[in-house]
Amino acid sequence: MTIDVMLPYYGDSELLRLAVQSVLAQTFTDWRLVCVDDGSPDGGIHDWLMSLHDERIVSMRNEANLGVAGNFSRCLELVQATHFTMMGSDDIMLPDHLAVLDAARRRYPDAQLLQPGVRVIDGDGRPALPLADRIKAMLRPRTDRHDVVLRGEEMATSLTRADWAYFPSLLWLTAPAQQVGFNRQYEIALDLGLILDLAMRGGSLVVLDPVTFEYRRHRASASMSAARSGERFAQEKRFFADYARTFQAHGWKRAAGVARRHVISRLNALSELPGALLSGGAGASRLLRHAVR
Repeated sequence: MTIDVMLPYYGDSELLRLAVQSVLAQTFTDWRLVCVDDGSPDGGIHDWLMSLHDERIVSMRNEANLGVAGNFSRCLELVQATHFTMMGSDDIMLPDHLAVLDAARRRYPDAQLLQPGVRVIDGDGRPALPLADRIKAMLRPRTDRHDVVLRGEEMATSLTRADWAYFPSLLWLTAPAQQVGFNRQYEIALDLGLILDLAMRGGSLVVLDPVTFEYRRHRASASMSAARSGERFAQEKRFFADYARTFQAHGWKRAAGVARRHVISRLNALSELPGALLSGGAGASRLLRHAVR
């Protein structure tokens, strides 16, 4: 069974090329790589992709720039296989990543999400563990070399407390993900919103033990820039308020309480405050408001 690897990107970079090469190096070979250029001014990556002469690689380009949320939604629409993953343009699949996910989907054919172990790296590819990722590692379910299956309110509560499911590493069951789709009003939390929506529809997430993916965390990323400016946390505040109401209406009181408090999100904002103050930007006041309210 083919796995679709969706790769939304904007612009050409060495990190993007490394991401593509990590797909080419997979021991599981029945994949289709769909690279979707979000209207980059320079189309050089298309020529490079075609120079690889691999029929499994599809290169597409949006006529107009759709933005992060729009391009993610476009990628989701383009999925054809029963399962897909949507990797970041600066992340790395370790050679057995798709093989481990393929074996897991055969063990859990009805699981809507599969998540392997993830190693966080910095911009230079060195292991890194910033505070937010250390907290995620602590709150991620303990696998101890065994699979852990989460569903329903337990799944929603755990991920709302700390979004430890690194989106680019996930394998998704295509049909339910396409039926629900991304909520574009939450650009920073597109992935978490879709996961929580699937949980409320009875979906399950299987947490796997093997580390098969490298997630790149660096200061130049869009999410880190949004964190420093406070924009990310303004979106998160609205996100958690909306899901607290949704969970409450769904009868999930525990998940609703966790969403209302969003403690980890507040602590994360507080950790970004010194950097915002040193940079002299206007984001410091936003960060402080999010941390204390």
